[in-house]
Amino acid sequence: MKTTILLALVSLLGAATLRSQSSDAPVDFDKARQLFEKQQGGGTLTADETAYIEKARAAHDAQMKKQDGGGDLPPQGQEGIDWEKAQKLHQRENAGEKLTEDEKGYLVKARAAFAKRNGGGGSTPQPSSPGAPSTDGIDWQKAQDLFRSEQNGEKLSEADQKYLDHAKEVRSRGGNRGGGGGGGTAGQRKAPASLKPLSDMTADEVYEGEDGGLYGIGSNEPPEALKKSAAEALAKVKPLDAGGKPADSGKIVLISISMSNATQEFSFFKGIADADKRKSDKLTIVDCAQGGQTMAAWAPPEGRNWDEAMNRLQRAEVTPQQVQVAWIKLANATPNGSKTDHLTKLEADTTTVLQNAKKRFPNLRIAYLGSRIWAGNASTGLNPEPYAYEGAFAVRHLIQKQIGGDEALASSKSPLLVWGPYLWAEGEKGRKLDDLKYVKDDFAGDGTHPSNSGREKVAKQLLEFFATSPLAKGWFVGK
Repeated sequence: MKTTILLALVSLLGAATLRSQSSDAPVDFDKARQLFEKQQGGGTLTADETAYIEKARAAHDAQMKKQDGGGDLPPQGQEGIDWEKAQKLHQRENAGEKLTEDEKGYLVKARAAFAKRNGGGGSTPQPSSPGAPSTDGIDWQKAQDLFRSEQNGEKLSEADQKYLDHAKEVRSRGGNRGGGGGGGTAGQRKAPASLKPLSDMTADEVYEGEDGGLYGIGSNEPPEALKKSAAEALAKVKPLDAGGKPADSGKIVLISISMSNATQEFSFFKGIADADKRKSDKLTIVDCAQGGQTMAAWAPPEGRNWDEAMNRLQRAEVTPQQVQVAWIKLANATPNGSKTDHLTKLEADTTTVLQNAKKRFPNLRIAYLGSRIWAGNASTGLNPEPYAYEGAFAVRHLIQKQIGGDEALASSKSPLLVWGPYLWAEGEKGRKLDDLKYVKDDFAGDGTHPSNSGREKVAKQLLEFFATSPLAKGWFVGK
C-alpha cells in the first residue's frame, strides 16, 4: 500500500477507524497519520508505533480490496451531497485556500455522509462522474481513482494500467471530458526528438537561446564571486539552539520544499542519509515537501503547506530558528506555452517562495535548487517534456539574477542560491556527467512520478552531493 493513500484517507475521514484483519482492535487512522508524519518529519518511532503504522496499512489494504472498482462509493447526489462539489472543496482546502464558513460546513457534512455510508471507514471519495459504466464503456469513477493512484506514484497492475490507458485514449477523442483519466494539456509544446542534458552542453551549444553548463558559458562550476559568497554563507552554518543561538549541543536542520516528486525523493534520501556514517550527528533532516504543493502552491505566505512544515519541524523536535539549509525543487503543474511563458511564472513563484522561506526561517543561509527528472515517458500533461527539461533554466536564471544584484533576491530577503545535484538525464541515453540513466521501471504509470527505483536514484544523487560537494559537505559531514 502506498502511504499517500493512507494519508488521503485520514485527511478526509479524520479520526475514523477501521477493523484490522490482524486484530479485532480498531485502527485509529488519525493516530496512524500522526505517527507517519512524525516519522517523515525526522522523529524516531518506538517498535510499537512502527507496528501500529503497519497495522493501519494492513487494515486499509483490506478495505481497498473490499471496495475495488469504487462499488461502495455513494452515487452523486445521494444523501443530499454533490460529491463533485465536495471533492473540489477538499482539494481547495488541501491546497491551502481558506474556505467560507458555509463551504466548511458543506465539507463536514460530506465527510460525515461518506463515513456513515462506509460504517465509519473507507477510502477517500473521489467523485466526479457516475460510478456505473457510461455509454462509451468506461467507468469514469474507476478511471479517475486509477489516475489518482498513478499520480501518487503507485504502480498499477497490468489490467488496471490497460484500463486507465484505454480511458485516456477515449478521453483524448472527446469522451467524458468531465471524468478521470489523463491526456495532454492545451497549449503544451511537443518536445524535440532529443534533448541534451544541460550539464553536457558546451558554451557553443544552444537550446532556445540558452548556452550549456549549469552556471552558463558551458561551466558546471559556480563563478568565483558565487564561490566566495558560498564560503561566507557556509561559515555561518553552525549548530544552533532552539532560539537560534550558536551552541555545541545545538542542531543544523536541512529541509525540503516542493511537491509530490520531491517528497517521494527526499523521504528516500532521508532514510539513506540518516544511516550514512558520513552524516553529522548535529544534522537533522526534515522532509517538508508535500504532495501537490508546487511553487505556485507555496507562494501564498500563509498557506496550509507552511503550517504543515512547521508541524513537521515540531514533531522532529527542532525549531524554525535551527533551519539553515534547504533543498527546493522547482516545478509547477501543467506548464504550457513557450519556454519564456512558463519559466517567467516558475521563476516569479519561486522568488516568492524563497522570500517566504527566509521569513519563516530567519537563519536560512543556503537554498540548493534543483529541477525535475526526465519526463520523456510522461502520459499526462502534469509536467511533460520539454517543460521538465526547461525547468533547469529557471534554476540558472535565479542564481544569475541573485549574482547580478536583483533586489528581490537580496540577502535580507532570500537565502544564497546554488545548484544542488542536477537530476535530469535523457532516459536510457543517460548523460556524460556520470552514469545516471532513467529506464521505464524508474517511473510510475504516468511516466512523471518516480517509482521506488527512481526515488533511490535521486536520493543517491542528493546524498553524494551533500556529502562530497565543497558547497555542502562542511555542514553535512561530521567531524
